[in-house]
Amino acid sequence: MRMQTPDEALAIAAATGDRDAFAALLSRHYDRIHGLCFRLTGSRTEAEDLAQDICLALPAKLGSFRQEARFTTWLYRVTVNAAHDRRRRVATQRKAADGWGDWELNRRAGIAEEAEAQDWLNATMARLAPELRDTVALTLGEELSQKDAAEILGLSEGTVAWRMSEVKKRLREMARAEGML
Repeated sequence: MRMQTPDEALAIAAATGDRDAFAALLSRHYDRIHGLCFRLTGSRTEAEDLAQDICLALPAKLGSFRQEARFTTWLYRVTVNAAHDRRRRVATQRKAADGWGDWELNRRAGIAEEAEAQDWLNATMARLAPELRDTVALTLGEELSQKDAAEILGLSEGTVAWRMSEVKKRLREMARAEGML
C-alpha cells in the first residue's frame, strides 16, 4: 500500500512521526540522494557521508516541506543546500587550519628570533667592561632601580645612569659593526 502512496503524502506522514512513511521515502529516494551527492562532490566517500548526513537530518527537515513543489524537487534542494553547507564548512576549516599553521610558523620564527637576539645580547654583554656588566645585571637583570643599584655598587645614582647610557651606546656600536642595525 505504501508503494502507491504519493511522496507528498508520505512526507506529511513522516513529518508527524510515521516511521513507516519515512522508511518508504528513504527506500524510494536514497539512490537519488546519493547519486546527486556524488555528482556534487565528485567523491564516492564524500557522497556517502553527505547522503548519510542528509538522511539523518531529513526527519527534522520534513517539517519545512510545504507542498509548494513536488517532493523530489524539495529533496533536491535539501541535498544541494547540504552540499553547499558542507563545502562552506570544509573551506572554513581549511582556512582556519591554514591560519593556524601560519600562526604557528610565525610563533616559532618569533621564538627563534628572540633566542638569536638573546644569544647575541649575552655574547655582547660578555665583551663589556666588568663595571658596565655589573650595572646592567642589577638594573635590567634584577630589575632594580638605579638608586638601589647605586647603593649596592657604592656609586652615585648619576654614575649608574651614565653607565647605562654607555652600555646602550656600546651595544649600538657593536650591533652596527656586526650589521645588525
